[in-house]
Amino acid sequence: MGRLVRVEREESGEGEEMMSTPSEGSSRKDPAWQYAHLENPQNINRFKCNFCGKISNGGVYRVKQHLAGGFRNITACPKCPAEVREEIREYMTKKKKEKEEMNMLPHFDELANAYEEDEEDDDIEVIERGKRPLAHGSEVSSARGSTIISTVSKTKKPKQKGPIDVFFTPNPDVVVQNRKAQGKQTRIDANDPYRKELRERACIRFARWMYDAGIPFNAVNCDSFGPMIEAIGQYGPGMKPPSYHEVRVPLLKKEIEHTNNLMKGHRDDWVKYGCSIMMDGWTDKKGRTLLNFLVNCPKGTMFVESIDASSYSKDAEKMFQLIEKFVERIGEANVVQIVTDSAAANVLAGKFLEAKFAHLYWTPCAAHCLDLMLEDIFKIPSLKRAFERAIVVHGFIYNRPTLLNMMRPFTQMKELIKPAKTRFATAFLTLARIHQQKNNLRKMFTSEEWTTSKWAKEQQGKRVAQIMLMPSFWNTVVYALKVSGPLLCVLRLVDGEKKPPMGYIYEAMDRAKEAISNAFGGKEERYNNIFEIIDRRWDVQLHRPLHAAGYFLNPEYFYSNPNIEHDNEVMTGLYNCISKLVPNIDVQDKISQELSI
Repeated sequence: MGRLVRVEREESGEGEEMMSTPSEGSSRKDPAWQYAHLENPQNINRFKCNFCGKISNGGVYRVKQHLAGGFRNITACPKCPAEVREEIREYMTKKKKEKEEMNMLPHFDELANAYEEDEEDDDIEVIERGKRPLAHGSEVSSARGSTIISTVSKTKKPKQKGPIDVFFTPNPDVVVQNRKAQGKQTRIDANDPYRKELRERACIRFARWMYDAGIPFNAVNCDSFGPMIEAIGQYGPGMKPPSYHEVRVPLLKKEIEHTNNLMKGHRDDWVKYGCSIMMDGWTDKKGRTLLNFLVNCPKGTMFVESIDASSYSKDAEKMFQLIEKFVERIGEANVVQIVTDSAAANVLAGKFLEAKFAHLYWTPCAAHCLDLMLEDIFKIPSLKRAFERAIVVHGFIYNRPTLLNMMRPFTQMKELIKPAKTRFATAFLTLARIHQQKNNLRKMFTSEEWTTSKWAKEQQGKRVAQIMLMPSFWNTVVYALKVSGPLLCVLRLVDGEKKPPMGYIYEAMDRAKEAISNAFGGKEERYNNIFEIIDRRWDVQLHRPLHAAGYFLNPEYFYSNPNIEHDNEVMTGLYNCISKLVPNIDVQDKISQELSI
């Protein structure tokens, strides 16, 4: 490839080329010259209209606006003939279209890069904005304005990036954050059709890779997605993608190192504020009992390690030794509490821990205790029978696809079950969904479509229809929703990640009991057995001094309850925490004095 001929045109501020003066020998192809003339030959910006005599500044482009009419920055000519006005408008439309087409052409440096690998020695002439090719090596000064043609060798290489470029390249995370703060794209992306086309092409390729790899759509919502795209853009064309080995070994090691650096801030908070060790046990598909250890502090929750405890998860002594090692690993002085589920081995291990570490609390998992409350509630014979009947109805319908298709038009395409994180929360939501569709289900089982179907003649079908039309079933469902609904709200609070629940559990349980009482109009005989179940779990397992202290120290409740300092249960829990967590008596006295402040 020989030479690339590059043409650069200077344009006027109005987007139209400036017309040369008569002395420059211009051909005056622009039709505006026929209907206006220069008031002063030395000033090519000041024209006078031949029809109305109006003098306008801004060059020949402003004259065309005057003749065509319809522009806010200049009045239309009142004496311009219709055929002239139409001629000027057609010419302006044609020029605008040509300009838009020329804007779609790439920059010559990009074309030069594209032709670098061509081994032929032919000369190529590329003229910007669709101009006529010129002879090789020529340099021409156009009579219309200042068009300059320069010769560019095909051997010119793209700009190389060096250490200074790497040093001054902005941080991708900061770039993405600033872009989100601005709330809009950069101006060049918004106005440049060429860059829009390039972006669309890149997005299509990226989406195709997502579809091939089966990556979930919500992956693009990750905080790390934007900086990744920004970093690729900063590299520019020709980036070699990471290999299988790089992703699997060296890059993974670097990410581990990066994560460890992020966790340094957590470790600093452990010392400053104290922390909680959380142990979460679960069973995998192979039947192994795995224990996840996490550390929680004001900065967030940090995963530490996962251990296979299949051989000793039921042994309280072994569990105590295991948790003890983690306490020493995190720092005995940093740990405020240990949180586990309410399994018998963990309860006993928690007592051993509190005996060895005088300042440490063992606390059962609130979500697990609430789930056990719901389990005990659904063991009540009437509620258990209602739930079993609901399962019979659900199984009968969902095991018969044709019957399921019959149901969906009646329920407006709503399903009869809504899975939740725990089994008994799912039981509640199933009853709630069935109760929501009560009228629709009763309509279905009394419709001609059902009575003429083959299922209406089956023994199981008759039983299901009988359940749906049974008043006692629906009454029991309403009772179950009244007693378990408030507890499910507390379960969502403690099992969520929006805010630390420690300072809210105490008040949430009180409000749940009040909600149950109000649902039955204060008639204690209707909910006494439910309160016994709640108190048995709350008082024996879940209620801890830390919950009372968290309630007292929560500004949301402290300032809304002026009598909080006179609540014996709350104050006893608070002073218990102070005496246990702060061994120094002088410091305890100072804390007690400052409580009133």
